[in-house]
Amino acid sequence: MKMYRFRVLFIYLLFVVSNGVGNDAARPAVINVGALFNFNSSIGKVAKIALHEAVNDVNSDSSVLNGTTLNLIMKESVCSGFLGFIQAMQLMAKEVVAIIGPQSSAVAHMVTLVAKELQTPLLSFAATDATLTPLNSPFFVRATVCDYYQMTAISELVDYYGWREVVAVFDDDDYGRNGIAALDDALADKLGRISYKAAIPPTTSVTRSDIMDIFVKIAMLESRVIILHVNSHSGRIIFNVASYLGMIGNGYAWISTDWLSSLLDSYSPLSSDMMNSMQGFLVMRAHTPDSNRKRAFASRWKSITGGSPGLNAFALYAYDSVSILAHAIDAYLNQGGNVSFSNDTKLHSSNSSERFLQGMRKFDGGPALLSSILKTNITGLTGPLKFNSERSLVDPAYDIINVIGTGYRVVGYWSNYSGLSTTLPESLYSRPPNRSSANQHLHPVFWPDGSTTPPRGWVFPNSGTQLNIGVPLRVSFKEFVSRVPGTNDMFKGFCIDVFQAAVNLLPYPVPYEFVSFGDGHKNPNYTDLVNMILAGKFDAAVGDIAIVTSRTKIVDFTQPFVSSGLVVVAPFKKLNSGAWAFLEPFSPLMWGVIVLSFLTVGVVVWILEHRINDEFRGSPTRQFITILWFSFSTLTFSHKENTISCLGRMVVIIWLFVVLILTSSYTASLTSILTVQQLSSAIKGIDSLVAGNERIGYQAGSFAQMYLTEELNISKSRLVELTSPEEYAEALRVGRIDALVDELPYVELFLSSQCDYRIVGPEFTRSGWSFVSISTGFSPSPDMSTAILKLSENGDLQRIHDKWLTTSSCSQDNTEIESSQLHLKSFLGLFLLCGIACIIALCIYFTRICRRFHHASRNQVVSDLQGSNSNLQRLRTLITLIDEKKDPSKKRKKSREIEDSPFDDERGEESERSAKRNQSQISRDGDSD
Repeated sequence: MKMYRFRVLFIYLLFVVSNGVGNDAARPAVINVGALFNFNSSIGKVAKIALHEAVNDVNSDSSVLNGTTLNLIMKESVCSGFLGFIQAMQLMAKEVVAIIGPQSSAVAHMVTLVAKELQTPLLSFAATDATLTPLNSPFFVRATVCDYYQMTAISELVDYYGWREVVAVFDDDDYGRNGIAALDDALADKLGRISYKAAIPPTTSVTRSDIMDIFVKIAMLESRVIILHVNSHSGRIIFNVASYLGMIGNGYAWISTDWLSSLLDSYSPLSSDMMNSMQGFLVMRAHTPDSNRKRAFASRWKSITGGSPGLNAFALYAYDSVSILAHAIDAYLNQGGNVSFSNDTKLHSSNSSERFLQGMRKFDGGPALLSSILKTNITGLTGPLKFNSERSLVDPAYDIINVIGTGYRVVGYWSNYSGLSTTLPESLYSRPPNRSSANQHLHPVFWPDGSTTPPRGWVFPNSGTQLNIGVPLRVSFKEFVSRVPGTNDMFKGFCIDVFQAAVNLLPYPVPYEFVSFGDGHKNPNYTDLVNMILAGKFDAAVGDIAIVTSRTKIVDFTQPFVSSGLVVVAPFKKLNSGAWAFLEPFSPLMWGVIVLSFLTVGVVVWILEHRINDEFRGSPTRQFITILWFSFSTLTFSHKENTISCLGRMVVIIWLFVVLILTSSYTASLTSILTVQQLSSAIKGIDSLVAGNERIGYQAGSFAQMYLTEELNISKSRLVELTSPEEYAEALRVGRIDALVDELPYVELFLSSQCDYRIVGPEFTRSGWSFVSISTGFSPSPDMSTAILKLSENGDLQRIHDKWLTTSSCSQDNTEIESSQLHLKSFLGLFLLCGIACIIALCIYFTRICRRFHHASRNQVVSDLQGSNSNLQRLRTLITLIDEKKDPSKKRKKSREIEDSPFDDERGEESERSAKRNQSQISRDGDSD
């Protein structure tokens, strides 16, 4: 048995040793790694140097690959998808285990197809296209920041300055189109949008004339916020053209993606002409935390290059890409991985493809190496190197730099963790995330016009045309809006004056002309007016236009300048006081509760006073009459019975307070009923209209018809269209309609001269009148809203109201008809207080009775009777204790109360009570005689 165990142990040790030796022997001396980028681009020039330095550092560090040399094979892609594809095929023919790159997103889309087939990981330091995802590019890993985060940062920057629309200028390739698509989505989350997209050919053959044609169109647009997502060649031409067209300054705001920051870092300072043409620009730059390693590499970079080209973020990402790949290969080899390649049957299925693709072989360890890359968790020059679920670096962040003079300054940072901030992102990661608007901050920015005041971001088009503003041509209620007689484009009224006063408060001129809408014979339909704006016939609309949900879906509204809502108007009649008017102050339920309370308090006081107060004793009939007399006499405070016990006095005091409140309220309400004229209407509000069959009038052109039929399901056969206040009054007077439903401003103007009608019930919709803003392009809606608020604050809005709208000359005592009865809920607290007092008093009283009963039962002599006779005796004892007469003038000692039985002098006390009752009866008979 021992020999068997020894053999097993020997075989195991031999296996371990042989396996370790085998692994060391399997570790290759050289591993080929490819690099694919554009050597002559601003990114490629610095990347080439960074890659060489990174490979040298890895090969000189024995702790990384443990003697294995990393051999870097570089290929020129020229940012062409086709040429990049060919170069990638040539790299893979050299049996590389991975490719650093491609630099271009357009090339990456092509190369990922080959990488997927040959299982070769791609580790890109510059392909930022957000559409390169693990789903469509399973072997692609991004060692830089994705454009999705950059566009999110720009959208939050746009929202921070209150802009809503931007113009996007981009290269017409995968990099440009997909980046702007991500920007469009990010702006939509902030309720913004791209108003115009200008695509530029991405080739170097694009000319100044091509750019000029594009920017002449942009100069005619409303938006003055321009986002640049182009390459450096196109960007240089754009700056020249924009400066020539006067688009630097003059209310413009320019925001560039990180292509410009890499240009500034690589070749700063640029030429004076170019720097002058980008003054005030905001530029995004990938944020890389400061560290000793980064400063040391920057110093080393300067000694290598002499300061040209300068070190930019993409050079740092290129360097870290080599570090990531080296650590991943080392982990792969340590886990027993082998560098081996095999033929792909799909590529060698025919003789023709055999000759062309005979050098193409699949990397057997590709999936395992990819897994090692994704598990990377080290620190590089750009900070922590770790990948998220989208295979991008964690904690994406950007510097926001402002171009000033011959250089730039950092005005803030953006991070996916906390948004815009003036604090370094890495210092915020230890704090709880806070993306609230109050926590978003940036330093002051010097804009292209030289000021620190953010541009408005839009202007009216430079086409010289005026805004066509639709105005409803009303035939009734002309106080709100009407056309000046003898003119076509001049209008007057409350709404017109408010609009003109608001326009005068705008910090810029607004060219406009009024265009009437309607035939002049009846009020136009306001929904049709709003639809005309959607169709492009009008740019805006001014008038008594209600804000309705269906309209807000197609146009924008300014701040309301009038509160409005639908109300019901109905005829009323005067009520005269009747024979039973004295019962009207309280509701029937209130009367019932009052009577019950009187009886309850009388019974409670009788219980508390019965044993000690002779006025609450006597025959059952006399005691019942005493209860009724005492309780109801408190109504007039004329009760003659005195309360002796403390508990009884407490209940009576609280009850008298309740009676005082009740009588005071009753007196006030009855006085109002008998002296103030009361109004009555069969219609109590919108609920009674919906439930009944009354005919309802509405104003022609108003949204009331749609609301009544679609929202309240009232039959159209019950609705009657009316056109003027005079027709309102006539229809109500002759009974053509039973009630009128209209907006509150119209009703108030109507009731100012018609005193036979009143508003019944509350306002059942909440809305307002507003100006409809331009539906296409950027509108002055926010500025107009601000102007309307200023009119309200300085009192001008009220003065305009008083000028056009007269106040009612009718009595306003009963504007809304409703019942004046007092209800139980108004006095619930009083009755609750009184009830609690009664309950407390009764609890104390019966507690004392129970104690006396307990002492009496314990000390009395128990008879020999058993069963029911004993229980009957106890019941008699309890009744006697409750009904017995107690002399309040004598204080019995506690010991005597315990020893004395209530039956000791039962007969004597009963005789005494009989004598007193007889004497009292004789006395009353004598008084009667």
